[in-house]
Amino acid sequence: MLSERLYCLIIINMGKIKYYTEEGLNALKEELDQLMYVERKKISQQIAEARDKGDLSENAEYEAAKEQQGLLELKIKNLQDLIFNARIIDESKMDVSKVLLFSSVKVKNKILNKEVTYTIVPETESDIKAMKISVTSPIAKGLLGKKVGEIVEITIPAGKLILEILEISR
Repeated sequence: MLSERLYCLIIINMGKIKYYTEEGLNALKEELDQLMYVERKKISQQIAEARDKGDLSENAEYEAAKEQQGLLELKIKNLQDLIFNARIIDESKMDVSKVLLFSSVKVKNKILNKEVTYTIVPETESDIKAMKISVTSPIAKGLLGKKVGEIVEITIPAGKLILEILEISR
């Protein structure tokens, strides 16, 4: 079933160029292959099995499988559009004097006196366990454009963060 988050992502991204790491773009391509060659086959089998059960006008399994097929095809089309409009950023040519998309930023939390390194990535590549934060997150928005030595105050749902930028790298 098409999740609400994915549906929002599809609406926002249709026809727009998005930037990815090579790893992120490859993950999209793998997901597309999975949908096209595995999931599509499964749904076709479900439709065939439901069709074999008789009268299609009152066959809930058939209707559910057809609805799943429609959602899957929509998801496939939108992933194809994302991939078509995707561009890979050459991180080696990016400016490291300020925080940008794909920057790794070492910061010191001035309140907790703790250092942490975040990598700022597109929404589709965010992974908090790997310390990859979405470019649209409050922390990333607060860090974007800032330079080493700057102290930023960021409002997050849990309150305020005061971060000092210690290092920027790719």
